[in-house]
Amino acid sequence: MKIGFDNEKYLKMQSEHIMDRINAFDNKLYLEFGGKLFDDYHASRVLPGFEPDSKLRLLMKLSGQAEIVIAISASDIEKNKIRGDLGITYDSDVLRLIDSFRSRGLYVGSVVITQYSGQESADIFKSRLENSGIRVYIHYLIEGYPTNIPLILSENGYGKNDYIETSRPLVVVTAPGPGSGKMATCLSQLYHEHARGIHAGYAKFETFPIWNLPLKHPVNLAYEAATADLNDVNMIDPFHLEAYGKTTVNYNRDIEIFPVLSAIFEQLFHSNPYQSPTDMGVNMAGNCIIDDEVCKEASRQEIIRRYYQALNDLAKGIAGDAPVYKIELLMKQAGVTTADRKVTVAANELAARRNSPAAAMELTDGTMITGKTTDLLGASAALLLNALKHLAGIPHEIHVISPTAIEPIQRRTTAYLGSRNPRLHTDEVLIALSMSTNMNPHAQTALEQLPHLAGCQVHTSVMLSEIDVKTFKKLKVNLTSEAKYEYDRLYH
Repeated sequence: MKIGFDNEKYLKMQSEHIMDRINAFDNKLYLEFGGKLFDDYHASRVLPGFEPDSKLRLLMKLSGQAEIVIAISASDIEKNKIRGDLGITYDSDVLRLIDSFRSRGLYVGSVVITQYSGQESADIFKSRLENSGIRVYIHYLIEGYPTNIPLILSENGYGKNDYIETSRPLVVVTAPGPGSGKMATCLSQLYHEHARGIHAGYAKFETFPIWNLPLKHPVNLAYEAATADLNDVNMIDPFHLEAYGKTTVNYNRDIEIFPVLSAIFEQLFHSNPYQSPTDMGVNMAGNCIIDDEVCKEASRQEIIRRYYQALNDLAKGIAGDAPVYKIELLMKQAGVTTADRKVTVAANELAARRNSPAAAMELTDGTMITGKTTDLLGASAALLLNALKHLAGIPHEIHVISPTAIEPIQRRTTAYLGSRNPRLHTDEVLIALSMSTNMNPHAQTALEQLPHLAGCQVHTSVMLSEIDVKTFKKLKVNLTSEAKYEYDRLYH
C-alpha cells in the first residue's frame, strides 16, 4: 500500500506538544483524548501509515504521572451502541479497555457514566463495575446544555455531578467512541477542583477533524461520515478566525461548547488561556501528511465504506435513514460513488452473472480475487480460500482442504446444530484448513498467508452473518456488503 503519513514524525511532534501543554499547568491537567487509543483504525485507514496504537504509545511515555478515566454515556449503554470496527457494545468495550490499559501498566482510576437520567441498564452496568472493584461516578443530564451557562455553573449543574477522585497530576479522559461526554467530564472536574482550591487545566487531543486541512478535504469529510449518527458537522472555527484572522477547522460540538469553557475559565480563573476551540487542541497530524493525494483517495474510500455501513444498519433496523442521507451528501462533496469502490463492482457483477451471492477482495497490490457460492462453501468462505491460495502461489485447481475435514463440520452444522445451510462460513473454512495441515503441505502454506490479508478490501453482494463479519474484522479486512439479505424472509 502507498504511504501518505509519517508516523515517526507524528510521534515526535505530538509528544512534544502534549508535554508543552502539560507544563503550562502546574497542578492538575485534564487531557481529553478523542478518538480511540488502542486501535484507531479510522485514522489508519484515512491516513495510510498512521499506526492504530500511536496514541497509546504517546500515553505510555507519560504513564508514571498519568491516570485514566473512561467515560461512557448512559444513553449509549441503554441502546447497546456498537463499536463498528470491533462489533462490540460500548459497555463491553469499557471492560476491554480497562483490561488492555492494565496489561500495559497504565492506571485506570475510574469510570464515569455521563448523561445519566435514570437508565436501568446504566445502573446494572454500574453495579457490575463496582462488583469488580472499579470506582464508578455519575454525571447527569443538564437542562439547556450547553447554552444555559448560569445553570451549568451551579450546584444544580456541574455541582450535581459526582466529583471524580483522582490522585495523579495528569488525568486522561477517554471513551469507547464519540459523543460519550469526555469534554463535559473535564469541565465538570474543573468546576469541582476550583471548589476545592485546586488550580486545574484542560487540553484536548483530538485527531479529527484536522484543523489545518481545508474544510472539505476528504480526510475531514471522512470524519463527518464516521460520525454521521451523531450529526457532527465540520465548521470553520469562528473564534479562531476572529482572534487571529486565520481559517482553521473544528466541529460543531466543540464550537458550541466553547462559550461554556470560556465562562468556566473566566469565572474560576478570571481569564481564559484559549482564544478558540482550535487553541485547546494539540493535534499535529496535519503536519505529518507526506502524500496528500494518497490520503485523499484513502479518505474517499472510507466515505464509501461508511455509506455501506449506514445502509446495512438501516436494513437491519438498528439505525434510521438520516445517516444514509448525510453520507450521500458527503459522497457528492467528495466526488465519489459506490462504483469507485472496485471490489463493489467486481462482487456485484459476479453475483449478477451467477444469480447467486458473490464476493470480491482487492489485495494490497491491487489484485482482484473473487469468490462464488458453491455446494460446499459460502461466497465469503470461497473468497477467503481463493485469496490465501493466490498469496501462497498455489494453483487454483489444487485442493488445500481435505474432504474429510469438511464433512464433519457440515454434519455438525446440519445434523446437530439444526442449520439448513451446509455451506461453510469463513471461520469454519479456516478450521477445515487448519485440520488439513497435517496431511497437506499446501494447506499450511495457505494458512501462513492470513496476516497478509490485513488492509485488503472486501465486498459481498449480500449481508453476511455475524460470524463472517467478525472473522473479517479479526483479519483486519475492510469489509462492505450490499444492504440486502441472502434469503427472502422476515427473520434472519
